[in-house]
Amino acid sequence: MATAALKAIRDSAPAVLPSLLLCDFGDLKGEVAELSAAGAGILHLDVMDGNFVPNLTYGMPIVEGLRRHTDLPLDVHLMINDPLAYAKPMVDAGADMLTFHVEAVRDPVATAGKLKELGVGVGIALNPETPLASFGEAISMVDMALVMSVEAGFGGQAFNPIALEKLRSLRQDYPDLLLEIDGGIDVDTISLARAAGCDLFVVGSAIFRQDSYLAAIADLNAGIQAATGKNADNDSAPGWKQEDHS
Repeated sequence: MATAALKAIRDSAPAVLPSLLLCDFGDLKGEVAELSAAGAGILHLDVMDGNFVPNLTYGMPIVEGLRRHTDLPLDVHLMINDPLAYAKPMVDAGADMLTFHVEAVRDPVATAGKLKELGVGVGIALNPETPLASFGEAISMVDMALVMSVEAGFGGQAFNPIALEKLRSLRQDYPDLLLEIDGGIDVDTISLARAAGCDLFVVGSAIFRQDSYLAAIADLNAGIQAATGKNADNDSAPGWKQEDHS
């Protein structure tokens, strides 16, 4: 499962990932169909436990419901204190990628290893004020690094440019690692993140608060393309993907 899902995610990159937290859960099937028709190739789910972050969202039933309605890869961001307690149920429900926060666990290496054993793609995330060094050896074990450009679980925050510095550093040191950004991504910041080396862009209000998902995703992809074109001519950008799968 992980091999096929990871290939699909890699082949989609650079890609916009709609964050379903803002979707209409009363019409989940319709939302998924509209997002798919608009060109979304991966769906992102923010799972919050009310402990690691102050908000409480959804769990396995929503993942399972989504899986019934789509074959798109499901990228599940675990903003929870005990990711291993819910990892297998999430995978059983249909998650293709599980991302845990380095701040939430005592041993990121052990956590990454146990998630890998479930046959799922593994990501590791950190908040804006958490240094990259916190990843430790776990960074070499995962498939993806998620750089938060806002503090996880809090709404209404401004995009923190420290995320761009982290993306550039990760791209330099790990040219083959999938890089994802989450928080404050819109038509302006998406270009900055792409120029910094990002592959996957989690987007909420810049899609769901717009009149047309199709137009919103097209505008976001245009921002990605503009930054991709600039970097394709920049030989000093290590690990930059000059091919484009979007």
